[in-house]
Amino acid sequence: MTRLAENVFHFVRLLRAAGLRLGPASGLDALAAAGAIDVFRKGELYWALHAVLVRRPEDHDLYEQAFRLFWRDPLGADAAMSLLLPHTQMPARQTASRRIAEAFRPEDARPRAPERVEKIEIDARLTYGSDELLRSRDFDDMSADELRRARELVARMEVGARPIATRRFVPDRHGRRVDLARTMRDSLRTLGDVAPLRFRARLRRPPPLVVLCDISGSMGRYSEMLLHFLHALVAARERVHVFLFATRLSNVTRTLRHRDIDEALRRCGRDVRDWAGGTRLRPCLAEFNRVWSRRVLGQGAIVLLVTDGLDRDPEPGLDDEAARLGRSCRRLVWLNPLLRFAGFEPLARGVRALLPHVDEHRPIHNLESIEALGRALAAPRVARERF
Repeated sequence: MTRLAENVFHFVRLLRAAGLRLGPASGLDALAAAGAIDVFRKGELYWALHAVLVRRPEDHDLYEQAFRLFWRDPLGADAAMSLLLPHTQMPARQTASRRIAEAFRPEDARPRAPERVEKIEIDARLTYGSDELLRSRDFDDMSADELRRARELVARMEVGARPIATRRFVPDRHGRRVDLARTMRDSLRTLGDVAPLRFRARLRRPPPLVVLCDISGSMGRYSEMLLHFLHALVAARERVHVFLFATRLSNVTRTLRHRDIDEALRRCGRDVRDWAGGTRLRPCLAEFNRVWSRRVLGQGAIVLLVTDGLDRDPEPGLDDEAARLGRSCRRLVWLNPLLRFAGFEPLARGVRALLPHVDEHRPIHNLESIEALGRALAAPRVARERF
């Protein structure tokens, strides 16, 4: 086998490890494509391999990153990894896909979960799987491998909000209202003789879901994991709007509609400039109430406010903005990672200002809390509690 063939097959294996759907025949197709062009022209090699290896639009960005890194130094995983090592958890600092980074990394250098005492419990109790341990573990305590598995579980989660009646009507033979328009149209077929009555009922559909997610430094891995959850939510449901805030408010709904999660996070990091900064709740809620409230909070919208409530803005007015947000939506749910502590007390000024205006105050620190959120949204609405 020539050196070119080895490089091509290695490149195909790299793409497969990064998540592209490539089979055994893909290597032969790539080798045939490379043999049909001038391989010394990188542009021709790029598009020749692209034609046989990229089969979905969302794979284009992964292919481009892998090609740029691999063909700079074929089979030079160490040299390529030197470009990927500075990556951190926050999307603002990502320059390449995590999947590409893991594909370049040798097997013996990939992070593994450290040995923990819980593994003994898994061996002793066959009915207690590792995923169950993962569901109860705090995001901030997870290793790199556990975070990867957690992201996969989060991407498969569903949030089924309880449908509510809208102002629109749809034909329904079991409806209680007579559809006069359809009844009159059907009567024309019988020239005015007796025609069967047609009925209608109100259209029921899940309400809009609006998420305000804090990305300040104190939120850390919690906001990162929530972004994976929100990306899956935007793809699975219609009428979902996502806003990120720390010192300013950013609408990232269109960005999260990108099919590839790594590319969506990369674009979020490029467009949002206040990652890991302080928290200014009052100005961000004020901007949302002034600019976006009437656009996205119609038809009984549910608002998820994801923040720890540690506001650094010295100016008063947070209580008024939280009250206006609570009045504008059908249901306001506050997701707070600080509730993971048994001794949590509402001592911070921002926490005390938000509590009187929310319908629910729930923890959001592990997979179990995200699953509990899905069940809570599907449950009937409860009366607003006063904290």
